[in-house]
Amino acid sequence: MSGLSPFSPRSIAVRILAGLWLSAATLLSFPDQPNASAAERPNIVFVMTDDQGYWDTGATGNPHIDTPHMDRLASEGARLNRYYAAPVCAPTRAGVMTGRYYLRTGLYNTRFGGDSLGRNEVTVAQLLKRAGYRTGLFGKWHLGKYHAYQPQERGFDEFFGHYHGHIERYQFPDQVYHNGQPVEARGYVSDVFTDAAIDFVEHAVKTKRDPFFCALMYNAPHSPFLLDTSHYNQPQGDLLLTKYLQRGLPIREARIYALIERVDQNLGRLLKAIDEVGAEKNTVVVFTSDNGGVSKYWKGGMNGNKAGVYEGGVRAPCFVRWPNRIEAGKSIDAQTSHVDWLPTFCEIAETEIPDDRVMDGISLVPLLTTDSDDSAHRYVYHTWDRYTPNADQRWAVSDQRWKLLCQVGRDSAASRTNWRLFDLQADPGETRNIARQHPQEVERLREAFLQWFEDVTQGQVYRPVPVPVGHPEENPVEIEPSWSTQHGDHIAYTFDGYDWDTIDRWRDPGERAVWRLDVQRPGDYRVKLTYGCRPLDAGGVVRLSVGDASVTHQVRATATADQFESADVGAIHLESGASELVAEVVSCPGTELMRLNGISLERLPD
Repeated sequence: MSGLSPFSPRSIAVRILAGLWLSAATLLSFPDQPNASAAERPNIVFVMTDDQGYWDTGATGNPHIDTPHMDRLASEGARLNRYYAAPVCAPTRAGVMTGRYYLRTGLYNTRFGGDSLGRNEVTVAQLLKRAGYRTGLFGKWHLGKYHAYQPQERGFDEFFGHYHGHIERYQFPDQVYHNGQPVEARGYVSDVFTDAAIDFVEHAVKTKRDPFFCALMYNAPHSPFLLDTSHYNQPQGDLLLTKYLQRGLPIREARIYALIERVDQNLGRLLKAIDEVGAEKNTVVVFTSDNGGVSKYWKGGMNGNKAGVYEGGVRAPCFVRWPNRIEAGKSIDAQTSHVDWLPTFCEIAETEIPDDRVMDGISLVPLLTTDSDDSAHRYVYHTWDRYTPNADQRWAVSDQRWKLLCQVGRDSAASRTNWRLFDLQADPGETRNIARQHPQEVERLREAFLQWFEDVTQGQVYRPVPVPVGHPEENPVEIEPSWSTQHGDHIAYTFDGYDWDTIDRWRDPGERAVWRLDVQRPGDYRVKLTYGCRPLDAGGVVRLSVGDASVTHQVRATATADQFESADVGAIHLESGASELVAEVVSCPGTELMRLNGISLERLPD
């Protein structure tokens, strides 16, 4: 195919095409819907970047960045000027997939096991697949890593990407999976994910009459801010970086802009591929980001960044192209939200949404294709606390004019004095707090937020989901430190890129880490620990127990505490059902028992 990036070969095309298969998606509990003919229903391409701010495109006014293909989508379709994501990534992705605010879905975090989409949720991929669409997701999932939570089990026929909030290696990525199986890939990550999406589109168009839904979820420009670093491609990455340094950007900002331009180049390749297979006229293309931006060099007068509830933390660029249906260059100022995509795509696909649950989203089709503003939300809501959802620390609610917010840290008093009211029509940069002048608006908006918060959290218990153990398609199962709760005076958890997280500093007998398990098949399981231990600290004893069954292991030295090795510590019998896995200090002769990087449970043959 012509139009390939000069920076990377078509890395995994053969393997992706050879591995195409239809997953057995969850059967949905509502009546069959008649399908229109394939020719009448458009394809849907949904492109989402990671941490790209509203201001990080030329189309939204940035004079310093080059994004010609993003700008092209804006000029050929509609620009949603007040499109809102959640403050951080996994909550937005949950809303996109379900049409529901994330707190309804059981998801509450971006790690610690709180980034798993509830198993009873119905995804847009399931609905579109059931309507006859071929479905694929390429890139970042971040809605669950274990069996029953993975994309190919949530409605996607094809998945190639990663489960975590970010990956550590952009060149030759190794934290990636293909339909549930760990793989490695050659090339630069944005190229590789785009290659897979192009292959999916070409395959869908050339071999089937079914329409397709392609979700391309880039992990850029999320940190680490890495450009091409391989022996072959490093000069290309340096070239982009140098361009932005010469424009006067600091090194951090230059890296972010260069990452975004690399995405833009790949977006251009995808759009060209759609055109070359003759699908452009019948394909809806959406481009957006998953939360507010992390860049700070030029923000167009906006306040705030990612993880905050000011406009800069929750507004994202959003462009929608639908030839012959959306007027080119259309500009929409009505409030829209990430939860709107499921009902929008279902209306496009002429299939119904589930009627057995609350839907927060509103179809954007009337707003995009007519002069009606019926798809505008009266209120849009935001809240974010990494550990325990609450209605006081970091929250916001806005209508078409007014916005009320509070943004304080966990250790700060969330008093009324921290509330801020802004008139977004007169003060879009949120510079003048006018809460004292308009107390009636403060009361109205706060009451609206509290009613919403009570509604979306009703009946929810926010804690890590149980780790499924024993499923034949995921044996062994790898258990991460972040999914544990820790108990003791010294024990601590260290976050370092998911796959390198550890449980540290535990030394007193009885200090322990505890994981919730869902044992799906009883039997004997081989236990392996992956850990590091300084030679001077070696010799301690750790006990692993589940119920009455236990096994102990004497800790061996590694070269250094941050160099991890795996040790087979024996077998343990697990009964089916809910249980707890406990790793506990028995004795510790040094300053630290070990740095525990992971536990593996492998079911042994009967």
